[in-house]
Amino acid sequence: MFTKTAVAFLAAAGAANAAAVATDKYFGGVAIHSGSAIQNAGVSASKNSLWLAHAQDASCDAESNFATFYLADGAAYLYAASATPQQLYVDRSGMGRGKIGYTTGAEPTPKNAERTGFAVDDQGHLTFDGSSFYACPTGQADGSYSIWQQKFADDCIAFAFRAQYTDAPVGCLYSQSS
Repeated sequence: MFTKTAVAFLAAAGAANAAAVATDKYFGGVAIHSGSAIQNAGVSASKNSLWLAHAQDASCDAESNFATFYLADGAAYLYAASATPQQLYVDRSGMGRGKIGYTTGAEPTPKNAERTGFAVDDQGHLTFDGSSFYACPTGQADGSYSIWQQKFADDCIAFAFRAQYTDAPVGCLYSQSS
């Protein structure tokens, strides 16, 4: 009897754990910085960059103005159900100034860029090498901000990238720079 009960319990625990993993796999991003212009702005992807309060330029399986991400072995990817994977990178060099971008498929990693170091911390925030991100105004009429890993200008705003998990991710192929 004990064996049947233990097996049933472990099977149920394993199923619950598998469900938790599935629930915490795909996520969108929301900026957290109380009292700022970027509070609760959604993260989008366009032209090899990440943005806040910016129109997404992507071909998606369903309408979406927010990018969907997932992590694998410390690397971050933009979710696409059937498209070639698009992987994030960070360039912390003096030239890159913390540029966050993405490449598609077999494109090489840009010079000085790093692809691993992404994680969701205990508070549910996406980080890179344990650090949060910065939103820097683009000066465009739409009031958008580009997302960086380092602060390179006085008007850049530090923010927490809150991971908003979903069980129904929308796959997209995000635009490349022209």
